[in-house]
Amino acid sequence: MARIQGVPKSQAGMTVRLVYRFGPKMVTKLTGRAPQTGSGIEPMEIWAYQPRMLRGMGRFNQAVRKGKAVDERTKNLVELKGAQMIGCEFCLDLGSQICRNSGLSDEELVALPRHRQSDLFTEREKLALDYTVAVTRTPVEVTDELFSRVKAHFTDEQLVEITALITLVNLDRFNAAFGIGSAGFSEGMVCVPPDRPQQQPDRDMGATGLEPVTFRA
Repeated sequence: MARIQGVPKSQAGMTVRLVYRFGPKMVTKLTGRAPQTGSGIEPMEIWAYQPRMLRGMGRFNQAVRKGKAVDERTKNLVELKGAQMIGCEFCLDLGSQICRNSGLSDEELVALPRHRQSDLFTEREKLALDYTVAVTRTPVEVTDELFSRVKAHFTDEQLVEITALITLVNLDRFNAAFGIGSAGFSEGMVCVPPDRPQQQPDRDMGATGLEPVTFRA
């Protein structure tokens, strides 16, 4: 359950009501599956406390996602990898099912947390994922060497599109801050887990992270 309750439909203005009406249909179309818990648009219900921000977010989201320079598979991998690093449970649940619905296999989802060691991804895809990791870290860790390797596989137009998408994904921190949990889109299926270091007894943060995949009951 999120840390605050979303704006009820009875208290929402016209714009927010339209989002509440069409949002679930859009998400179900992307995933090919209805949410098993809640409305499936919990982040929108919380953004609804600031309708102008919600509208602005929608415009930015649409502008970035309308980019056609990069193939959908790469963009889906990048988005899911970014959500994994941020630790947004809602986005990982949603993103895992979007990837599966778009053609990714369970084996590829299992391999994503350790993409560099997998032979299921092309070198181009691995570089896009490396770049996602580097951009998402705080502070940003995009070195000249990494950028040079990425630039050998992507045009300037594609790099702008990918970087904009990663920037959009970083707004998933909003969901993580409010504790918005899974909506059950990947219920009973493979779901990529958040990349969170485990707390050690001495209160230092470990570097092992979680298991590479979560199976939801």
